Amino acid sequence: MPRTTHVFCASTLYGAATLCAALDAGLFAPADRRLLLVTNNAASPETSPSLDTMPGFGRVAERFDGVLSWNDTISPFHPSGWSPRGDDVPMWERYLRLLWNLGDDAIRLTVESVQVNPALALCQMFTGAPVDVYADGLISYGPTRDKIDPLVGTRIDRLLHLDLVPGLTPLLLTEFGVAPELVPAEAFRKVLGELAEAEAELPGSGTADGSGSGTADGTGTADGTGTADGTERPALLLGQYLSALDILSDAEEEELHLRMVRGTAALGHRRLVFKPHPVAPARWSRALEDEAARLGVELTLLERPVLAEVAFQRLRPALVVGCFSTALFTAAGLYGIPVATTGTHGLLARLTPYQNSNRVPVTIVDALLPDLADRDAVTGWSMPTPQRVEELAELLKAVGFAMQSRIYPHLRGDAERYLARHLNHATWRYFKRRRLTSLALPGAVPAQLAFIPRNATVRRLARRARALSRR
Repeated sequence: MPRTTHVFCASTLYGAATLCAALDAGLFAPADRRLLLVTNNAASPETSPSLDTMPGFGRVAERFDGVLSWNDTISPFHPSGWSPRGDDVPMWERYLRLLWNLGDDAIRLTVESVQVNPALALCQMFTGAPVDVYADGLISYGPTRDKIDPLVGTRIDRLLHLDLVPGLTPLLLTEFGVAPELVPAEAFRKVLGELAEAEAELPGSGTADGSGSGTADGTGTADGTGTADGTERPALLLGQYLSALDILSDAEEEELHLRMVRGTAALGHRRLVFKPHPVAPARWSRALEDEAARLGVELTLLERPVLAEVAFQRLRPALVVGCFSTALFTAAGLYGIPVATTGTHGLLARLTPYQNSNRVPVTIVDALLPDLADRDAVTGWSMPTPQRVEELAELLKAVGFAMQSRIYPHLRGDAERYLARHLNHATWRYFKRRRLTSLALPGAVPAQLAFIPRNATVRRLARRARALSRR
């Protein structure tokens, strides 16, 4: 029997923690060697910290027999923009086997975002290797954003994912019949606890030892806002660098973060901690500090590149505010922290094309989480009921078909039923009339003009117009 080597690919500490949780839960078969392949997919990897340089990575690395660098392997190419030419695949496989001392090992791969590089490139190079995919946050509840080569897709055995929205089943990779499998929340929380132990005191924690300011059970005082020592628990604001994805302009994203500060202050929170995106411009932080000073609240910047979940444990925030970050659901589901969102309505209108893979995370957050401007909704929110999750599942099938109708043609009936029954002023923001028209779905024609498709004269004129255009 040949030696077996299992290669795990990770680009973020969140992804690496997910892999560790799956390993700890015994979700992977034994292998002679387990190697962690680290990839830095930032636009400028030379100036952005790789996950193997982040605090707590040593605890992650303990679970593997070796750590490899994909950036070093393919240098000077960029991980997100490079893949092997078809004729070069055998040469690259031989090169990797030599460089990584794989010999004639039987290889198994576990990757994230298999539809894009570098995961796709890795799967293409090891042509016979079975593949497991682990989910990258809320995106797994949506459709596969690109059509995957069957030579890769048919080798995928499982989709490992966290139960971020309990009861909701991922749509990702179902076109290949890939079965989803849950990574236990307890195992994930245990790994996050290890990462938090490796982190130094965070600004805004309010304690001398940096252990957070909650009570013995980690929930704070009876009203949920204070701590055992009488200090106020901070509200944590999560920044997202949406301008880098061309979703918002720099000015619009800066205004989004300012709205987080204003909305949180309006709810009565006087201590705020802002966690910017690692590659966000420093000038945004200065604008937030000026706005906080104007409002008379204390704002602390969390500039070190730490996981949001580590900040949850160290800071014990009274509220977590974001746009559509996956961390909003880990805050609510894993740590029982109140959450609020802002800016999702505008993003749903701005996302282009309609197939943008961020549409599903924005839709989920918008549909389930309270808006920061609605005080009653924020204070009274709780995790969604099974009925609410079932309604969301129906919505996501319709959105998923509208996004990727060619990959998921079997969802047309679900989409038509949902749109015929539920398309109203509250749900229109999840769809675009032009997209519904191109797919001949309900809602393509305004209700007051619905008689037109049934009118024989209109159909005759349309046929005549098409005939003239062909001539």
